[in-house]
Amino acid sequence: MTVSALSTDFYELTMMQGYFLTRNNPRVVFDMFYRTNPFNGGYVVFAGLNDLLKRIELFSFSKGDIDYLRSLHKFDEAFLSYLTDFRFAGTIHAMAEGTVAFPGEPLIRVEATMMEAQLIEGMLLNTINYQSLIATKASRMYQATGGGQIMEFGLRRAQGPDGAISASRAAFIGGCAATSNTLAGKIFGIPVAGTMAHSWVMSFESELDSFRAFADIYPDNSVLLIDTYDTLGSGIENAIVVGKEMQAKGKQIGVRIDSGDLSYLSREIRKKLDRAGLEGCRIYVSNDLTEEIIETLVHDAVPIDSWGIGTHLVTGGSQSSLNGVYKLAARQLSDGTWLPTMKISNSFEKATNPGRKQVWRFVDSEGSSLGDLIALDHEEITTKSDIILYHPFNEADYFTLKQSRYASVAPLLRLVMTDGTRIANAPKLVHIQRHVKESLATFHGSYKRMINPHFYKVSLSKELKTLKTQLAIEGRSKLNRD
Repeated sequence: MTVSALSTDFYELTMMQGYFLTRNNPRVVFDMFYRTNPFNGGYVVFAGLNDLLKRIELFSFSKGDIDYLRSLHKFDEAFLSYLTDFRFAGTIHAMAEGTVAFPGEPLIRVEATMMEAQLIEGMLLNTINYQSLIATKASRMYQATGGGQIMEFGLRRAQGPDGAISASRAAFIGGCAATSNTLAGKIFGIPVAGTMAHSWVMSFESELDSFRAFADIYPDNSVLLIDTYDTLGSGIENAIVVGKEMQAKGKQIGVRIDSGDLSYLSREIRKKLDRAGLEGCRIYVSNDLTEEIIETLVHDAVPIDSWGIGTHLVTGGSQSSLNGVYKLAARQLSDGTWLPTMKISNSFEKATNPGRKQVWRFVDSEGSSLGDLIALDHEEITTKSDIILYHPFNEADYFTLKQSRYASVAPLLRLVMTDGTRIANAPKLVHIQRHVKESLATFHGSYKRMINPHFYKVSLSKELKTLKTQLAIEGRSKLNRD
C-alpha cells in the first residue's frame, strides 16, 4: 500500500518548489491545534493520529504522480527529480490518541524541514479534523446514554467510502460498541452488528413468517424489526409469539423500532414484553437520533437498551467540521538556534502561540483534572511550587494554582515519530477507546454536559506569555514603522 503525496493542496507544491529553488528550507516547527469546541460542547476527543502516522510513513510520489506534475508545466525538472525520492524524515510529538483536549492546545507538533512540514499539512488536517470531530460526537452520544450501548449504523450516510471507514474508526474510539460497516470491522477489528431491513419483513407472506425465519437462521442474534406495518398492533404481538417459541429453546430475542414516538412506543413495548414473560428481551431503537434526543430519553427513564445511530453521528450532525489549523511556531537559524514565530492578528485571540511548546495537565489528589498549561518546551513544570497561570487572550488576567491544590502534573505531548518512522507499534483500537473513557472520567461533569458546559482552563506559562506579548509588540511596532 502506498499513499500518494499528491494528497496535498496545490499551493503546498508550488511553495515547496519555491523553497527548493531559493534554497530556503530551514528546519521548522508547526503546531496543529483547534480554536473552538464543536457542538457548543466542552471538549474534543483527539483522534486519527495512528492513521496519520501510517500515511506519513507511506507518503511518496509515484512515477505517475511525477508525470502528472510534469504535464502541468509549472515545475522545474530538478524539483521533480527531488520529489521522485521524497520521504518525510521529520519528528512528530503528539498527544496520545483518545486524549481529551481543549482549544488552543497543540495536539501535534511537527519538526521537519519547511518543505516536509508544509507538504503533509493537508493530509494531517484532513485526517485529524474529521476523525476528532466524529470521535467527539460519538463520545457525546455515549455520555448521553449514561454509558449505554451504541451501534454505529452510518455507512450509507457517510461522506463517501473513505469517510465511512474513517467515521467507523473514530466512532468506535468515541464509545460505540459496534459498527454496521463490515469493511471497517475487518480493517480495524471493530465488532460488527446489524438486524434486518423492512424489505426482509415485506418479502415474506406474513410478518410472523419473516420473524420465524430470521430467528431460525440466527437463533443467537435475533433482533426483530417490528415497525414495518403496525408497531403496537402486529409488530410487537408477532415478536412475542416468536420470542416465546425461542424462549422455549433457551434463546432470547430482541426487538427494534425505527420510527414513531420512541418514548411512548418503548414504554408500551416493555410492558407487553414483561407481561408475556420476556423480561430479558432487549429494546433497540434508531431513527435520526441525536445526543439531545438520547439524553432526554435517558433522563425520562425510557426503557431502551441499545441505540443505533447513523446520520447525525458520521456526518457530525449540526457541525460539519472541526476548525483545526496548522501554524508555524519556530524556525531554526543557520547557527542552530531557534527563532520563535507568531501570527499577529488584529484579534488577539487569533494570534498564535510562538515557540516549541509542551502541554501540561494538572491533576488533584482524587484524580480529577484541574487545568492545562501550555509552556515552552524547555520549561520544567513540577509539583514543588505554586504555578502562575496566564489567560491565553486577556493580557492582564492570571491566577495562581497553589501547590496544595494539585497532586501531579504530566506532559501530554510525547515523541511518536522520529526520522519519519513511528517509534512504537500502533495501539489497539479498543485500548484507544478505553483511554477516552478513562480520560473523560477525570473531568467534572460540568465540563461534559450537553448544554452550556463549564469552560475548562487552558493557560499559558509566564515565560510563554511574556514571549507572546513581546513578539506582538515588536510586530505591531514594525508594521507602524513600515
